[in-house]
Amino acid sequence: MANSAQAKKRARQNEKRRQRNTGARSMMRTYIKNTLKAIASGDKAAAETAYKEAAPIIDRMSGKGLIHQNKAARQKSRLNKHIRAMT
Repeated sequence: MANSAQAKKRARQNEKRRQRNTGARSMMRTYIKNTLKAIASGDKAAAETAYKEAAPIIDRMSGKGLIHQNKAARQKSRLNKHIRAMT
């Protein structure tokens, strides 16, 4: 347990950040999931629309350091590859 005032403050800050990051990560995953659902449904227009909504969110989370830049690029690349493969 934190004993010094500095350690107590850091614990409070870390908890706030953890909760904020959890919400942001959940939002990002929801957008990715919506894109995957649109791809699975076979509707290319809906999949492209969902991807256009998800891509900036993924980039934003990467910029905030929530996920690594390479992971963001990999996720976007894979989603886009699935969309291009649709007929």
